[in-house]
Amino acid sequence: MGVLRPDAPSDSWVYTPGMGEIPRIVSVDDHVVEPADVWRDRLPAKYHDVGPRVVQAPMGEITFVGGKLTVAPGSEGSPTDWWYYEELRRPLLRLDAAAGVPRDEVTMKGITYEDMRPGAYQVKPRLEDMDVNHLEASLCFPTFPRFCGQTFLEAKDKELALLCVKAYNDWMVDEWCGESGGRLVPLCLIPLWDAQLAADEVRRNAARGVRAVCFSEIPPFLGLPSVHDPANYWDPFFAACAETSTVVNMHIGSSSKMPSTSSDAPPAVGSTLTHTNATFSVVDFLFSGVLVRFPTLQLAYSEGQIGWIPYILERADVVWEENRAWGGVADKIPEPPSTYFRRQITGCFFDDAHGLRSVEEIGVDRVTYESDYPHSDSTWPHTKEVAQRQMADLDDESRRKIVRGNAIALYGLDHLVP
Repeated sequence: MGVLRPDAPSDSWVYTPGMGEIPRIVSVDDHVVEPADVWRDRLPAKYHDVGPRVVQAPMGEITFVGGKLTVAPGSEGSPTDWWYYEELRRPLLRLDAAAGVPRDEVTMKGITYEDMRPGAYQVKPRLEDMDVNHLEASLCFPTFPRFCGQTFLEAKDKELALLCVKAYNDWMVDEWCGESGGRLVPLCLIPLWDAQLAADEVRRNAARGVRAVCFSEIPPFLGLPSVHDPANYWDPFFAACAETSTVVNMHIGSSSKMPSTSSDAPPAVGSTLTHTNATFSVVDFLFSGVLVRFPTLQLAYSEGQIGWIPYILERADVVWEENRAWGGVADKIPEPPSTYFRRQITGCFFDDAHGLRSVEEIGVDRVTYESDYPHSDSTWPHTKEVAQRQMADLDDESRRKIVRGNAIALYGLDHLVP
């Protein structure tokens, strides 16, 4: 069969004998744009005028400074669908649903639902787009709530915010995933402002088969206690996850702070550096003692790529060995930090040829794959071809593990096992 050679252009085919077919992919990082009625259909009537709802209005001026986007409704111009929630005004942007759009047209432009591919927010078209892309199953992160529910953390009315978290989870389980025949994998939110409430929500969803929850890569950036908190603030949440075999999923940007170098750096600088938040978070957990206290807890880093992992593990082990007297971890980290990574942390990538050249150092059992649909970085509809090109030097078993086997084992997707 013909496959793409690793050093060939993405549109060039070179015959390579002996490489098996890439099996159907389980993507552990895609995204869903929530339909307009998610919260209105599930919140008490008294909250309909303040809870999340969609309003159409033109876009105002957009500014992007230091990695932060600021925009408000305007009085003229093309109609845009906006999420209104308390005082928040958040537009739907072309970046939210870029699948099928030429790269040069993927801008900060405001759009409506009609401007998107239906697969961005409807189950049946999503499954059809997955078929085109050789995907069997998909784990989807939220859009309006942001990557781990920061929107509700920042809300004033926490009673309403908790209802919003639960409403999102009910929609995710019952409709988005419940109507997909097991192909869409539920990923739920927690009330970030209360570790015990978070634990309760993990258990509520685990009771109906959910094995994945969103969390922040660096909680202090959200004004929350860190994983080093001396009182072990997050332990009720981590205990619930360990008890229910719920995987803690941290997407780049789930700390509401994308890396950059200066206030006047263009967005391309931060986009190039997005992996650094995942890097910081992994090191945090390796030296926190969390993975020691909860030896079955599993962490997954979405869209963080993998090429940086070998150096970080090497460096962490050196620091642990050579700087124990003053490093502050001698008493709580009994084994080399890399031990905990290879037992409890999984990386995820969508286009990382360098990382694949290092997959043996990382550990093939600790690598998963994604398509990032419908975002601008997505490899849709060529995810299979990208995998064939970049994984041409791997054996068939390693490819199978990376594109589906590891995800099936991590999330307990037994229904996908042949």
